[in-house]
Amino acid sequence: MSERSEAVGIDDLLERVRAGLDRVEAGEAYRALQADEALLVDIRYEALRARDGLIPGALVVERNELEWRLDPRGSHRAPEATSHDLRVVVVCNEGYASSLAAASLKQLGLHRATDLIGGFQAWRAAGLPVTA
Repeated sequence: MSERSEAVGIDDLLERVRAGLDRVEAGEAYRALQADEALLVDIRYEALRARDGLIPGALVVERNELEWRLDPRGSHRAPEATSHDLRVVVVCNEGYASSLAAASLKQLGLHRATDLIGGFQAWRAAGLPVTA
């Protein structure tokens, strides 16, 4: 018989995951993108990108492809996935799914992976660039 682990609710999981991330605000993410010090990765699904627009310079990767596209050793990696030292800032719509995604990237060895606090909506509210 296998032992059953105690279930953890999503709020507890999110809190644990975020404790291991150096999460960034929109302004810091923008400066890092401008200085070519971070790769912003937009994991929002297509309907949200079509509705709200895109962050210029961000790499768009659907959430279900994220680990395959950003693993520097992966056979399906994006050209931008050059090193485990790459600073990746994951962007979702409001900053929830991106925390879980960043934690997953950290498990792949991308030790500088993090996410954008408040997601795309915080980026837009800060008046940062968005394209249609």
